[in-house]
Amino acid sequence: MKVTCVIRYQIDPFQRDAFSEYARNWGRIIPRCGGHLVGYFLPHEGTNDVAWGLIAFDSLASYETYRARLKADPEARANFAMAQTRQLILREERNFVEVVDGTLDVPAALPVIP
Repeated sequence: MKVTCVIRYQIDPFQRDAFSEYARNWGRIIPRCGGHLVGYFLPHEGTNDVAWGLIAFDSLASYETYRARLKADPEARANFAMAQTRQLILREERNFVEVVDGTLDVPAALPVIP
């Protein structure tokens, strides 16, 4: 994957479980619509109102195709509507990043035994 969309969500911390449901729903929808779901991440320690979603694509053109499929997908539309109705997401930011070669999925080095 060449491009990853990093979505930063400011969430209502009192609706963490509902946001978790929203994120799990994307686990079915995103791959069906053409995205490679890297994962959704909820806060664990520290700030309690910031979550992330990472979705990878071969190109920005494939991202645009994915967005069109999302708009046509009934389950995607229902998931967006659920989030709006429950007001889970207070703010959302999207950034597109690319991986630096040689830095993703690098296996741990084995210890050197003298």
